[in-house]
Amino acid sequence: MESYKNYKEMIDVEDIDAVVIVSPTGFHPEMTEYALNANKHVFCEKLLGLNMDEVDTMVRQIKMHPKKIFQLGFMRRFDSSYKHAKKIIDDGKIGKIIYIRAYGIDPISGMESFKKFATDNDSGGIFVDMCIHNIDLIRWYTHDDPVQVWALGNDIAAPELKNIGEYETGVAMLKFKSGMIATLLGGRHAAHGNQVEMEIMGSNGWIRIAQEPNKGFLTLFTNEGVVKPSMQSFSERFSEAFIDELRDFVNNVKTGKSSDISIDDGVKVLKIAKACKELADQGILVDIKLS
Repeated sequence: MESYKNYKEMIDVEDIDAVVIVSPTGFHPEMTEYALNANKHVFCEKLLGLNMDEVDTMVRQIKMHPKKIFQLGFMRRFDSSYKHAKKIIDDGKIGKIIYIRAYGIDPISGMESFKKFATDNDSGGIFVDMCIHNIDLIRWYTHDDPVQVWALGNDIAAPELKNIGEYETGVAMLKFKSGMIATLLGGRHAAHGNQVEMEIMGSNGWIRIAQEPNKGFLTLFTNEGVVKPSMQSFSERFSEAFIDELRDFVNNVKTGKSSDISIDDGVKVLKIAKACKELADQGILVDIKLS
């Protein structure tokens, strides 16, 4: 297949059934709409978009093409550890969920790359760009939606991010309809590597996922002490999940099955993440209206 600088030309010229969109988020709505109108199936990396008016138009276009598969890329749902936790929860083995704590912290070694990206593109901010993965997982696990949110952010570890309107660290507290509470933490300052973990506290047990980002389950014992090498990137941690979600998309296209990640899921997690950003900027408690 040829390489193209213009995605529209590629869609118009090539004999393809589907497209995979992994562009900066701001381009997702227009690319999705163009591909659907060209009669292509679409896999779109999270998230749907940044501007809610554009997202609303995008959603209408998706619904106008019911015979075309649209799948949103929340790959953590395909990771074996998160899937295992989902089964444990659904089987009632930890009782009713009381509290969830979720971390997503990139290695500080990637800071220069992120600054370049965020200078050239609107990332959406720490809550929309990073915490949205855990917002999706929490809704998936609980079948519940938040009704209130409180959030804060700072740039202590990377004060230069203030110049591009980004928080380096963001923390949000969510209260759900059931009364359950969740804490989200997103950051870009992990000195040891990629830190992505979750704790789910139930009335009859707890689950901890990836408490330590061990690389290959290896522990090194030397005269310098005991060392556990850490995973150094997001893609390394979720390499199999990325592959499995694309396999799922291909299978959905072949069979005509709709994705288990619904458009409603995508819209709601975006609204929740945007509410977190708004609250971090304002420092007040607000209600969330999802419908």
